[in-house]
Amino acid sequence: MTVTLSELTGDYVLDPAHTRIGFVARHAMVTKVRGAFHQFEGTAHLDGGDPSRSTGQLVIKTGSIDTGVEQRDEHLRTNDFLDAPNFPDITFRTTRIEQKSDTDYQVTGDLTIKETTKPLTIDFEYTGNATDPYGNLRVGLEGSVTISRKEWGITWNAALEGGGVLVGDKVVLEFDISAIKQG
Repeated sequence: MTVTLSELTGDYVLDPAHTRIGFVARHAMVTKVRGAFHQFEGTAHLDGGDPSRSTGQLVIKTGSIDTGVEQRDEHLRTNDFLDAPNFPDITFRTTRIEQKSDTDYQVTGDLTIKETTKPLTIDFEYTGNATDPYGNLRVGLEGSVTISRKEWGITWNAALEGGGVLVGDKVVLEFDISAIKQG
């Protein structure tokens, strides 16, 4: 049985076993590379009566990046990209949440990658809620946003012989979230 939005008010943690924090980037001008981060923590306070009073934060471990190709993942962990040894976390902290419809929200916050913090607005869809077999109330959200990696100081690239570059500037960040109500 699902509950109403106002009944969802409370504190939540992301369920890493049922949440995906992913990305898609253009490779060699002809295809897309998809990947995900496997280590992260997230919390949120949902205010179902006034969604603008909701808050959230996400901490992603840069060393957990996985594209399915270990050599590429090792390169992504270097200073050419995420510099995981020196910057082990990517963070996102909300600054504003705006309800656009019954299921659509715009979540604005500060995204920090390496030493650069910039505001970012992510469109999210509330996909529902349910009580799982263990009695936990869960909510689901899906969202995505396209960023320019250069805006966060990630500029490494290689020219291709036929023109163009090896790695596209635009990266789509993808969020498939399952959060569990606490208490």
